[in-house]
Amino acid sequence: MRQIFLDTETTGLYPDQGHRIIEIAAVEIFNRRPTQRHFHIYINPEREVDPGAQEVHGISLEFLQDKPLFASIAAEFVEFIRGAELIIHNAPFDIGFLNMELAKLGQDKLETYVSGIIDTLKMAKEMRPGQRNNLDALCRHFGIDNSQRTLHGALLDAELLAEVYIAMTRGQESLLMELSSPVEQTTHTHLAVDFSALKLVTADAEELDAHQQYISGLAKAGAASW
Repeated sequence: MRQIFLDTETTGLYPDQGHRIIEIAAVEIFNRRPTQRHFHIYINPEREVDPGAQEVHGISLEFLQDKPLFASIAAEFVEFIRGAELIIHNAPFDIGFLNMELAKLGQDKLETYVSGIIDTLKMAKEMRPGQRNNLDALCRHFGIDNSQRTLHGALLDAELLAEVYIAMTRGQESLLMELSSPVEQTTHTHLAVDFSALKLVTADAEELDAHQQYISGLAKAGAASW
């Protein structure tokens, strides 16, 4: 199965207030193994970055000035994710921004290009009710090294999310492996004998006569059972 772990960074929290995407990262795995293929790009949002958002991801408008617009990378992005299952932490946030950007270009919603969407935040809340389930907390819980995550960054976060998801679903993987394992079958050993090498030995007349006398004696004594 082809899966894409996706994350974005934005100028703020609300697409309906005009905030835009400034970074997209999508990391591919196939059958639960990394393929080393990823899509990663910074985007010029054509607007200011909220101070609060910049404190989280550290990306300034000055840094983004020479980066491409979303319109120029949309086709490449859609082609990369096409047909895959998307896995996103707090999926409604990222999907809301991506659908807003696609709508500006008159394109269909993201859901139409992929086979499905999994929200790992929802999964984590079901697995760990009442606990913190942000990416840092999940990394600590599953023993995943996130020491390089001093700021939010889409590519690093997507890579960490892939590790978290594999850890979260490891029990399912074991079950699938168990179900797919072939049933052990009993083997039988067959011994091949070459009868042509055997020597046929027959009784002579004296031996046959002695045998007959023995049988007659048993019959007279009443010892025979046939």
